This record gives sequence, C-alpha cells and structure tokens, in this order.
Amino acid sequence: MRYRSVIPAVLRLATAGPVLRPRQAAAPQATEFGPFTFTSTYNLVATPDRVINGTTPTPGEAGSMGFYNYGINSELDIICYNITLMGVTGPYSSPAVTATHIHEAAEGASGPPRIAFPNPEPADSGPEVVKRSSGCIQGPFTTGILAEGVDTGNGFRLAQIEANPAGFFTDSHTAVSVPGVVRAQLQANA
Repeated sequence: MRYRSVIPAVLRLATAGPVLRPRQAAAPQATEFGPFTFTSTYNLVATPDRVINGTTPTPGEAGSMGFYNYGINSELDIICYNITLMGVTGPYSSPAVTATHIHEAAEGASGPPRIAFPNPEPADSGPEVVKRSSGCIQGPFTTGILAEGVDTGNGFRLAQIEANPAGFFTDSHTAVSVPGVVRAQLQANA
C-alpha cells in the first residue's frame, strides 16, 4: 500500500522542471546554468610560420599546429578555452606562470602576455601525442611577467580584446621553441 502512494509522487517529481539554485555571489556564472553566454567567440588555427621574436620571424616547431578556441563573456570578464596542440614536442618553457597565452601585439610584432592559460597536457610528451587544455577563467588575470614592477595581466579586461581583436595573438612556448611553437592572430567569428 505504501508503494502506491509513493509512485505518483515520484512521477510528479520526474516530470517537474529543473530546480534552480540561487547563485552564490562568488560564483563566476553568467546565468544560473553556467558561463556559456558569450559576447564573442574565436576559433583560431595557429602555425609555426607565424611566430615572431620582436619583429623578426622565428618559426616554431616544423609540422606543429594549434587549435585555440575561445568564448568570451566580457560583461563577467570570463574566458572559456579549448586548446589542442598537435606535433608539439614538450616540455613547455616560459618565464610566465604558464607557457600558453594571449599576448597584446599586432600582426608581425611581439608583446606582453595578458592572460596565461593552463598548458595543454601531457606536457612532457613528444610530437606524436596530442595535447589538450580546456576550462574557463575569470579576471583579474595574472601572468607572472612584470613590466615596471606590475604584472602584465594587471587591470586587463576581456573587453579590450573585443574592442580590437587584431591587436592580440595567442601562442604556446616550449623549451625547443622559446619564442613560440605556434601563433595565431585573434580574429572574431562572424
């Protein structure tokens, strides 16, 4: 007898809509369902022939390629990333906190990193192993690189990328290709 009274209650619960939890103030979410409302997106193919050291072309590892996919919510200062490197020989090397970045500089120039991403893993593998990194990070950003005593990520906002995507590039650095193994200039998706 008890089971009959429980069954209708379970059926009502199963057909009910989602239960929304109130957002916590510290949670970096754009909506109740996560940060997946983007104000801009970028799908970039990075190649070794685009690497620059200062203003001098300095090709990265031959045969390597990177796929850098970014979704930005500039209102919340959140960037989600899905990075894949192929044909890249580890380990990574950079004076920054990681070796995978978005830098501020136009095509044909070098510039300071503004955002440091977790390096694609496995880091110490050979070129035959595909390396991946994905997630979301929220400002304030730090890079571990100081310019005049201030971290190059200090005060940086993602709206700066949206205002001038061509003024930024993305790359990764390895012990063999310190200036960069691959590089791609940012360009917003249409």
